[in-house]
Amino acid sequence: MQVLILNSGSSSLKFQLFSMPEETILCSGIIERIGANDAIFKYKTDKTTIESESQILNHKAGLKLVAQHLLDEIVGVIKLPEDIAIVGHRVVHGGIHFSDTTEITKDVKEKIKELSSLAPLHNPANLEGILVAEAIFPKAKQVAVFDTAFHQSIPEVAYKYAIPNEFLTKHHIRLYGFHGTSHKYVSEKAIEFLGKKESKIITIHLGNGCSMTAVKNGKSIDHSLGFSPVGGLIMGTRSGDIDPSIIFHLKDKLGYNLKDINTLLNKQSGMLGLTGYNDLRDIQTMAAKGNEDCILALQMNAYRIKKYIGAYAAVLNGLDAIVFTAGIGENSKYMRELICEDLDFFGIDLDIDKNNADLRTVRAINKDNAKTKILVIPTNEELEIAKQSVNLIKN
Repeated sequence: MQVLILNSGSSSLKFQLFSMPEETILCSGIIERIGANDAIFKYKTDKTTIESESQILNHKAGLKLVAQHLLDEIVGVIKLPEDIAIVGHRVVHGGIHFSDTTEITKDVKEKIKELSSLAPLHNPANLEGILVAEAIFPKAKQVAVFDTAFHQSIPEVAYKYAIPNEFLTKHHIRLYGFHGTSHKYVSEKAIEFLGKKESKIITIHLGNGCSMTAVKNGKSIDHSLGFSPVGGLIMGTRSGDIDPSIIFHLKDKLGYNLKDINTLLNKQSGMLGLTGYNDLRDIQTMAAKGNEDCILALQMNAYRIKKYIGAYAAVLNGLDAIVFTAGIGENSKYMRELICEDLDFFGIDLDIDKNNADLRTVRAINKDNAKTKILVIPTNEELEIAKQSVNLIKN
């Protein structure tokens, strides 16, 4: 069975084609910087590696480029669209409607669209991916795996906001949590690495979108993102935590309307607002050249993460490991070093040589005698989505 997985981020599109249940990767790739003139397209099979740079204006254009390569006579890995049995989609916000992997129907698409206001950078791109995939692969089963699902185990004391009760009971305003597929995958890998099911772990997903989860015995018990993916950590273009009264100040005193404020907090803030760049690689390069805005932004980013490590260590009442994952977490040795600095109170003691090693495997980068493990675990949301999609269709 051939299963295509589409993972649409706010400015990226990752894809993998699996032969299941063997979990063999037939091809993989990513499109980065969607919306920019210098978007990067990477496509890889066991025989071919392609990397190009061009203008890719939106996710629809990106998906068409992916399909073109999959079906290409020379570099493609399928002969006909009908070769794809399942297309599994990462969908960010499932609200109260979806707590499990779901086969996509007209009603499911409508619900995803309704929830777009809560995940404006993601749900529209996720829905676009579904619509394009339905057109290109009309015979395939389309399946949605929701980022919010893993966080259904968060207790009420953590997911409920301190606003009148009716906003939860009538309007379902609560913490939902995101990046759940990634946090689930790497926390299970961490438990396997530690060799203990009873564990206290903080998973740190750092990409253009960023989040942290307190995981106790394999269950999510708290999470940095809430009702929408805009709170918590400082992200590529999203503000993370701010004082809510700033919104009223922007409207009442500075003349912003609500649409402008939504755009400001989701698309113009975070590292982009602080530095003019939303790609951490550019920011680190400019920081190394002495750019003070970039230096401060990196320090602010690490500081916010440290605060959440402290909070979640308290919630867990202990700590066995912290886990770095996703594009920045896996690849930026500088950010890992900045984050782990001065956390010896929690038993976090980074080994610089281990941290600097350029490896792509599950590994510990703490000093040998450190109380708390510091793990780098490459996430594989696509494999997790593939497994869940196949299980749904087979059952």
